[in-house]
Amino acid sequence: MALDYLDFEYSEDEDGNGTWDAMASVADSRWQALLAEVRQVLQWASQDFRGRRAPLDEGGDWDYDLSAQDDDNGRALHLRWNASSAQLDAPTPQTGGYLTLTLTLTGNAAFGDALRQKFELE
Repeated sequence: MALDYLDFEYSEDEDGNGTWDAMASVADSRWQALLAEVRQVLQWASQDFRGRRAPLDEGGDWDYDLSAQDDDNGRALHLRWNASSAQLDAPTPQTGGYLTLTLTLTGNAAFGDALRQKFELE
């Protein structure tokens, strides 16, 4: 499953753990499509690696950081992923503006291999 909005950049630490950083800036008319893509990624990770989300240095297999802002006024937008309901709570932006979202995933080698395969990442 290819992604349209999230273009991940990859880095790796000396232990083989990976970090995938994506940033997407969209017009408000594309906000819901971007959120749907983020929801897909987080839902997959939450299901396929259920119960294994925690910082890697605390024994987790994967973790994430998600943030967004309204580019027109610089205000942070509060996003919240609820893994149990597979819902991404996000505000409705003002019309006519642009928004920027960042998603960072960290994971061990098994998570990274599965992520690359699922979302056709290089």
